[in-house]
Amino acid sequence: MATISASLARFSVISQPSSNSQYILFNVAPRTGTPNFRTGSARFRCSAGQTGFFTKLGRLIKEKAKSDVEKVFSGFSKTRSNLAVIDELLLYWNLADTDRVLDELEEALLVSDFGPKITIKIVENLREDIFSGKLKSGNEIKEALKRNVLELLTSKGSKTELQLGFRKPAVIMIVGVNGGGKTTSLGKLAYRLKNEGAKILMAAGDTFRAAASDQLEIWAERTGCEIVVAESQKAKASSVLSQAIKKGKELGFDIVLCDTSGRLHTNYSLMEELISCKKSVAKVIPGAPNEILLVLDGTTGLNMLPQAREFNDVVGVTGLILTKLDGSARGGCVVSVVDELGIPVKFVGVGEGVEDLQPFDADAFVNAIFM
Repeated sequence: MATISASLARFSVISQPSSNSQYILFNVAPRTGTPNFRTGSARFRCSAGQTGFFTKLGRLIKEKAKSDVEKVFSGFSKTRSNLAVIDELLLYWNLADTDRVLDELEEALLVSDFGPKITIKIVENLREDIFSGKLKSGNEIKEALKRNVLELLTSKGSKTELQLGFRKPAVIMIVGVNGGGKTTSLGKLAYRLKNEGAKILMAAGDTFRAAASDQLEIWAERTGCEIVVAESQKAKASSVLSQAIKKGKELGFDIVLCDTSGRLHTNYSLMEELISCKKSVAKVIPGAPNEILLVLDGTTGLNMLPQAREFNDVVGVTGLILTKLDGSARGGCVVSVVDELGIPVKFVGVGEGVEDLQPFDADAFVNAIFM
């Protein structure tokens, strides 16, 4: 077959497709290695009986987040610069200047895209505590500000770790609009999960964009993961995903990462296709997908809210991946989207490197944006 022969320099075929198959399962050889032709049974062992595997995986990822605080700190440098004026305001604060200081603090929060609702709530809480005598210094006001933000993040978006259930393979669907960094985020997520010991299968469910499968194949190569792609250009995304999950079950993978086509939240027919993808996954594994992660471009700030609402209404988003936050001074949108939608942020993109998709940690985030 042309697709296979053209790829032999980089790929090993794990499962030889039948003559009428529309799908190919590739084992992608790393760039530095040579193609290794082998059968699936030698490479994979089903470990579904290992109870607590996903619990342990989630804990490892969470611990990694706490150890990578420096990445998060540097990733939010532009937002932190915006909010640095708060330290200047509070340095020589006195009770007589409270209204002026709070007005300027309000402006700083709005500029960083905390949003009017969140900003007013925070400022009024501070005002009440100041005039009641609970806050008596600039340092106390600063700490109270951080507590307010942290409470907003944790009260509605506390489940920041991946919820992958107890059966293998766990299924994660990645959804989002065009250009938000969806496929790149999937690749970086695969890298992180594989480094923690999980066996990852990628599913190239973006059947609209011509280069999408090629892009995901490159990520599979970089991370050493396997990938299922459609041989036919007319294959439906839902069929690709269901075929990949069947392969994931047969070959003992831990997690199947499903890419989907980028789509505008206002395009009704494409949003309907997402419903079909979700249903096809559930037919193979009841209760799947375990996670539906919506990728949002952090540079759009509060403009991401209508997108998130629509995707959530259509497929039931379980978590958010906020990308490109290192290039934005609008990091306050993280708080707004959690408070408005009650959907937890699972990962944040704080750089272009393969390790720069960081598990979200509310404490680390608050400390990163307020010096």
